[in-house]
Amino acid sequence: MEEAVIKSKRFPSIRTVRASKNISPSPSFQPSSFTSWIKENIRKRECCFYEKGVREDACKCGHPKTDHVDEAIKPDNFTGESWNKDRHVREVPTDAFGDISFGGSGQKTGKYARVSTDTSPEILYKLLTEQWKLSPPNLLISVTGGAKNFYLKPRLKSMFHRGLIKVAQTTGAWIITGGTHAGVMKHVGRAVRDHALSSSMQGQIVAIGVATWGIIHNRDALVNPEGCFPANYELDIEGQGRLSCLDNNHTHFLMVDDGTQGNYGVEIELRSSLEKCISGKLLGNRESGVTIPVVCVVLDGGPGTLNTIYNAMLNGTPCVILEGSGRIADVIAQVAGLPLFQVTIALIQQLMKKFFGQEYENFSDCKIIKWTEKIQYIIQISHLLTVFRISEDNHRDVDVAILQALLKASRASERLGIESWKGQLELAIAWNRVDLAETEIFTEESQWKSSDLHWAMFSALVGNKPQFVSLLLENGVSLKDFLKDEETLCDLYRKMPGCIFVRKLDKRVQRLGRKPQARPGRGETTFMTHVSNEVRHLLGSFTKLLYPPADMSCQFEMENNMDAQGNPDRDLFLWAVVQNNKELAEVAWELCKDCMSAALAASKILKTMAEEESDADEAEDMRELASHFEDHAIGVFSECHDNDEERARKLLVCVSPSWGRTTCLRLALEADDKSFVAQSGVQALLTQIWCGGLSVDNPVWRVLICMVFFPLIYTGFLAFRAGFEQQKGTNLRPSLICFQDFGRSLHSDSPDPERQKPLSCRSRLVHLYSSPQVKFYWNVVSSFAFLFLYAVVVMIDFQATPSAGEMLLYVWLLSLVCEEVRQVLYDPDGFGFHKKAKMYINDLWNILDVLSIILFAIGLTFRLTTELFYAGKILLCIDFVVFCLRFMAIFTISSTLGPKIIIVRRMMTDMFFFMFLLSIWVVAYGVAKQGILIHNDNRLGWIVRGAIYEPYRIIFGDFPTNIDYAAFDLDSCSMNGTDPLKPKCPVLNENLTPAFPEWLTIIMLCVYLLFANILLLNLLIAIFNFTFQTVQDNTDRIWKFQRYELIQEYHSRPAAPPPFIIFSHFYLFVRNMFPIKNNKHNLKIKLQMKEEELLSWEMSRCCHACQSAKALQWIMDSLKSQGFAAKEAQPPSQHKTSSLNMDVNISQGVSPLVLAHFNPSLQLGVQQTSLLRL
Repeated sequence: MEEAVIKSKRFPSIRTVRASKNISPSPSFQPSSFTSWIKENIRKRECCFYEKGVREDACKCGHPKTDHVDEAIKPDNFTGESWNKDRHVREVPTDAFGDISFGGSGQKTGKYARVSTDTSPEILYKLLTEQWKLSPPNLLISVTGGAKNFYLKPRLKSMFHRGLIKVAQTTGAWIITGGTHAGVMKHVGRAVRDHALSSSMQGQIVAIGVATWGIIHNRDALVNPEGCFPANYELDIEGQGRLSCLDNNHTHFLMVDDGTQGNYGVEIELRSSLEKCISGKLLGNRESGVTIPVVCVVLDGGPGTLNTIYNAMLNGTPCVILEGSGRIADVIAQVAGLPLFQVTIALIQQLMKKFFGQEYENFSDCKIIKWTEKIQYIIQISHLLTVFRISEDNHRDVDVAILQALLKASRASERLGIESWKGQLELAIAWNRVDLAETEIFTEESQWKSSDLHWAMFSALVGNKPQFVSLLLENGVSLKDFLKDEETLCDLYRKMPGCIFVRKLDKRVQRLGRKPQARPGRGETTFMTHVSNEVRHLLGSFTKLLYPPADMSCQFEMENNMDAQGNPDRDLFLWAVVQNNKELAEVAWELCKDCMSAALAASKILKTMAEEESDADEAEDMRELASHFEDHAIGVFSECHDNDEERARKLLVCVSPSWGRTTCLRLALEADDKSFVAQSGVQALLTQIWCGGLSVDNPVWRVLICMVFFPLIYTGFLAFRAGFEQQKGTNLRPSLICFQDFGRSLHSDSPDPERQKPLSCRSRLVHLYSSPQVKFYWNVVSSFAFLFLYAVVVMIDFQATPSAGEMLLYVWLLSLVCEEVRQVLYDPDGFGFHKKAKMYINDLWNILDVLSIILFAIGLTFRLTTELFYAGKILLCIDFVVFCLRFMAIFTISSTLGPKIIIVRRMMTDMFFFMFLLSIWVVAYGVAKQGILIHNDNRLGWIVRGAIYEPYRIIFGDFPTNIDYAAFDLDSCSMNGTDPLKPKCPVLNENLTPAFPEWLTIIMLCVYLLFANILLLNLLIAIFNFTFQTVQDNTDRIWKFQRYELIQEYHSRPAAPPPFIIFSHFYLFVRNMFPIKNNKHNLKIKLQMKEEELLSWEMSRCCHACQSAKALQWIMDSLKSQGFAAKEAQPPSQHKTSSLNMDVNISQGVSPLVLAHFNPSLQLGVQQTSLLRL
């Protein structure tokens, strides 16, 4: 056979093309079921009539006599009919199928089947896709060329290998070849091999070889009626003779059998039928009418290849000719582009003589005339012919030439106008080749409307093609129009790939017992309600529903969700985040107006999903993506803070209607984004909250002096923050204002000097004592006084009848109990009692509070009874230790001691686990020592003392005297163990001297000291050192995050310290029993600075950051184009300051803590412009 044809096609998949899935068998693949299917559907052909042929002992079918069944062999004197292929070759179930192993390095394996020439192409397609688990192709490439080994120039060979594999990998194509180890098929196999060696993690390329069964060398190794799993095939090139070996780099083989042996070209007809069948399948199984495209690639070849090209073009198949590959390919390349009248018979004769060499002598003039006619027809159909030329100024790769040939053929099809462009775009999306779409489709000739690209946008999103999503957005797709219909968003969620969010959403729908399409016209709304509930679960109950139910009141929708509705940027970003898709999430995040809130919300969602994900690898990916978006939020905030610190701090507390009416700071705290909270701008905000109405520039000593001598505040001794006034018209103290009452804005720059009034005397006094900083200092003083009183009572004034000091102590503790109850019940954020209690218990300091209160209550109960009076005092003394430990919480505010407390807590955890290891040595030595020295001591107290307490004391240098004869003193022990104040004497001799082996006890002590004192204690020191070094780098960040909790506690705490705080508790109780109706609308006052001004500032910062990023990218591209090697650098997208959606309607979603930092006196709420119009 002079030339071979190689074609490869692949069905488009909406999913991302993954070649590894194409060749890996399904986990459910069972050889038994596969064997049954093969026997039912796949046949072979065999000769049923033996007639001696030309060769001795061989039939006219080419097979030897021994290969025939008994019925086929007739007697020698048989004079009946002569052998006829049509009558004497029958079909029987195939006996060669299964897995094929080529051995050697890499242990290459594939799949194979022996099929009849009459096998239906549909059956073969089912074999490939259903039984061999190949994903349908997006493209079929047909490569035709010389079947004999031919020389290919190194550069062309490299470009062909690289281009063929690239186009197959990026588009998800099938490569179909003759499957033998020769000619162009060998080049294809080597290209597949090189790809497998260089990118084993990306999976293999599908290369299907369609060969003739009768010309395969060593085919007997493949025969087994029950299939071979695997069949070991030996590649014997030297001994193959006229036959051919299979190529060991192909992945699948279809061996076509017509019942004969030694005849080449048997597979051509079935192969053509199979390719035609595949090309008739719809691209991606969609109803667009676009079928799988076919392209023919030509290398070298002879007259047979010319016929293949001619027939391909008759069928409308585009062909790519590789100039320089030899023979007929070079002949066509030379005349391509010439006018038809110049392509004469003489020219063709001249070119054939040049490129065919001695082979030209065998060509007759009649054949050359016929070939000239075919060549003239080929070059006349220029839209189906593409010549790939290697030249110095041509930087195209073979893959680009192949795909451009398909697009060129598509443009010349019957479809005209926008339909033709849509067909090309659909091919480009299926192939995932955004480079071709940029250069060949989105040109000045094509006029696109947003609605014309909606289907493409949907395919790119569902198919996980982020580059195409960006390209479509750049070329006219409007997300607002694309997601205008809620059904589109519902379809995106329904077609979302399997992930934890999909599983949780399914469970939620099943739990509620409602189907998304249960009610006509309401299906999408109902489904999005489920999505909204699940997203709220991931974000936290403090947020509002992103997609409120349709039956919600109009008032609620207008006031709370007007701006949240119709937010396509947020919808697309959320859809990408919940499926943990980093690339699509990046594209969508760049579109978000409220980009800092979006990044922090993504961090919160991903961390919550990671906690609930059972797959450890998937959970780790989610945490990495959460950290990635936290870095984005840090970049945006840093850029804003560098430009304007005051406005940047306002962004932290600006309500985001797009993300459940919460704030950036709240999202960061809920997501445990320590790095974000540790930013200097965030800490400056917390410092302002900590100081309250006082200026942050006040020295601590001035604040302490004014706490005692408050008249100094009227002399200018203490500075107050400009514009910080309590809102008029409310009688609520700032420390007691609940979450919903903080519908006031903090978004005022410098107040208008003309309208700014000096603080009144009462306001100055209120600002001083309501400051969280002053509250903290008073509570520190109160704690010192409480501990002092406690110590005096338990050491000096603990009488049978409680004294006045002891009664004061009880009242003091009662005020502390009331404060702890208030902290549990105080729920301004609407968490609910269950979550609030859980948050309370998770705090270590609160656990110490509860423990101290319980111990005090038990001790007080015992103390009031005569029988347990002393036991009660003991419990109260132990409780004093717990109160002292709780007192350490005051140091958490210190930047010096706060981080050290974190290190101490980590070291305590290390020491707790270390004690398990140490206890083994203590108990081992103690029990052995006690058993050797003491005989049958039944006093439990002394047993524990000798077996545990004494070995523990030895670690600290207190050595026992009863293990050494020289130090033994008979008067220090009791002979029979009857004296309760003395230990029992060790085993003695008749002369009352120790009988235990002194040498053994001393050796045991030395070994114990060696391991316990030297080894284990040094191990503990090493553990502490490792913990210190590990935690030291993060302690500052952790402390800054935990600092918020202390500030939050004292911000919401009543101003009076214990025990006077009990009066505040009484006031709270009375106020809650008789609530005062407040008009919330009076609390919503329009902001002095318009929202548009802040938005304009944000957009200017966004433009500045984007221009910097583009400039950096331009420099990098210039350096690369000049040959400079540059490290890959991440564009400064972290500093993107996209215009944040600055709805500053703070009436809901803002914590009381963050609302006190700028100007709580205003307590202002700002509606969005649309709401103001209403």
